[in-house]
Amino acid sequence: MDISLNKFISSTGYCSRREADRLIEAGRVLLNNIVAETGNRYSPGDEVVVDGSLMQPAVKEKKIILAFNKPAGITTTTDNNIRGNIISFINYPKRIFPIGRLDKDSEGLILLTNDGDIVNTILRAGNKHEKEYAVRVNKPIDGSFLRKMSEGGLRIDGKKTLPCRMKQNRF
Repeated sequence: MDISLNKFISSTGYCSRREADRLIEAGRVLLNNIVAETGNRYSPGDEVVVDGSLMQPAVKEKKIILAFNKPAGITTTTDNNIRGNIISFINYPKRIFPIGRLDKDSEGLILLTNDGDIVNTILRAGNKHEKEYAVRVNKPIDGSFLRKMSEGGLRIDGKKTLPCRMKQNRF
């Protein structure tokens, strides 16, 4: 089964797909001793060399998906320089990253994985997956606000909201 050359290079852990595209465009990648071009495909048995280094196919790791109930105060980032980041908090022994994000002050279910393909499948807007949020507020909400919010176009933090379905529950 062949895959795009940039995906193969990325799968080796050498760099991201975007960076692999830049390397290919710069003429720094050889595919079977020929300067690679954008759009080339990799097939098992092909030889790929980047800046003189032979790329080895990655050993397939077992896919990991963790379901985590993120508490408030934890930042959904893989950046270890940020105190209270989700990766350090979970302290999983293998490399994982979050699928999406929850704000630092939010709590709730978040998935983490080592599988970049599932991240793209879930988060790509074109796949039109619905998101559901349960929000507790500290101010009264009236029918006018619910209508305006559901129609979209409200400005929150300088950005317009999209139309959505809303339901008000009283706790």
